[in-house]
Amino acid sequence: MKTSFLGFFLALAILLTGCTQTETELVEQEPTAPSEQEETDQTPEEKPGDESEIDSVTDEETEKQNLSLEETSDTIVQLLKDHKMKELAEFVHPTDGVRFSPYGYIDVENDQVFSVEEVKQLWEDETVYHWGQHDGSGEPIDMTFLQYYERFVYDQDYVNAEEIAVNERLGQGNTLDNTEEVYPNATVVEYHFSGFEAQYEGMDWRSLRLVLKDDIFTCLLF
Repeated sequence: MKTSFLGFFLALAILLTGCTQTETELVEQEPTAPSEQEETDQTPEEKPGDESEIDSVTDEETEKQNLSLEETSDTIVQLLKDHKMKELAEFVHPTDGVRFSPYGYIDVENDQVFSVEEVKQLWEDETVYHWGQHDGSGEPIDMTFLQYYERFVYDQDYVNAEEIAVNERLGQGNTLDNTEEVYPNATVVEYHFSGFEAQYEGMDWRSLRLVLKDDIFTCLLF
């Protein structure tokens, strides 16, 4: 059984960049006094209003806001499958980076965390990193990123996962899950396979978990 945890700080702006000027601000802008000719020729119905423009902006903002965390998560999983590290790096927070944890327990002191520039180069990186300890044996997990990816990140075809759950744990193991403590109020999207061989009675399940936090202006994936 395996639960691999990916800790991204995603800097993905999902709101309209021009949303700093709200409808209230538009209404409060002080109009210039119309001339007598303008008052005569222009009826209240004919005054050039911003209502349609505001409605259009509001619709666009709403559409952006409706981009779900699940859709964002699906995008990340697809990029992982396709080995598109440079594209993946576009989602990584410029200062907090991306965290990788081999199991459900997040070791905030020892987990590997990579910066934007480091993520871009990970696929070609031949450095042997220490990723933690194997569950059960306690043996060190000393691997290159490629080796770690094949064993702990994309060890199954999670793009076509058997089940996908939001804020519900599908894979249940002996490892302590401290996700809520490390990332309170975040959203956990889990990609899960319940098992592969009947003889193991579900003990060979596999999961990949992505933890996301929805901010008012940004969508952050841990």
